Amino acid sequence: MVNEPLDARPRRRLRPTRRGKIVLVAAALLVASAAVLIPLSLLGSDEEKKKERPQSTLVIPEGWRASQVYTAVDRALGLKSGSTRKTAATVDLELPEQAEGNPEGYLFPATYPIDSATEPAGLLRYMADTARKRFGADRITAGAQRNNVTVYETATIASIVQAEADTASDMGKVARVVYNRLLKDMPLQMDSTINYALKRSTLDTTTTDTQLDSPYNSYVRKGLPPTPIGNPGEEALRAAISPTPGPWLYFVTVAPGDTRFTDSYDEQQKNVEEFNRNRRAATG
Repeated sequence: MVNEPLDARPRRRLRPTRRGKIVLVAAALLVASAAVLIPLSLLGSDEEKKKERPQSTLVIPEGWRASQVYTAVDRALGLKSGSTRKTAATVDLELPEQAEGNPEGYLFPATYPIDSATEPAGLLRYMADTARKRFGADRITAGAQRNNVTVYETATIASIVQAEADTASDMGKVARVVYNRLLKDMPLQMDSTINYALKRSTLDTTTTDTQLDSPYNSYVRKGLPPTPIGNPGEEALRAAISPTPGPWLYFVTVAPGDTRFTDSYDEQQKNVEEFNRNRRAATG
């Protein structure tokens, strides 16, 4: 995360926190081995016929946005594009009141068995039900209370952590940066929230981007975005309830696997310069 005064940034900035989070196939392969397997019996009715139906699976990787989940369900079930999105707008997913009907953050990443009788409504209900069970666990409730946030806000923080952390080992520190900035009444200045508003995934953020009129623009609006910005997995959720102790306010990934955390703006600027040098060398 690069944090500079708005009037001091160059016209175009390179955002070095998380490389291409939305690489669909790679993400699916990475998460498949650890994903939760949802029993097929939960996804429909007519159990006797189910036993004779050929089964396959749908993998929802950690960090996918709801829009990506909808597209994947449409493809997996052979439906017209947009079908699952329409279903999501009508089916009761028993979401928290704070969600205001938006399932973002509550379509839990997992491996879901499907067959020819699986329907979007049943699949979405059990994604949301799985998320509620995970988020409603005693340890999550206790962690949210300890951090002085709601469970829904914890899901939002976990979604930011999922989008921003370069590696799983960085997640606890990224979560700490979020909490430290909230406690200091500083804007989060996370490019991942702007990317969500613009429906994209990129390391490049321009000055114009940071002036976007959106509740998801965490450069100009303090506090958390109004909803999660993706669907976090277990590791990000653990980081959100138990952030690593530390004073950090800034972070930047100078190279794959090398994320620098600091509470010094000057040190952050040096780290950003190193990132820029590395990127120029890699692309030149």
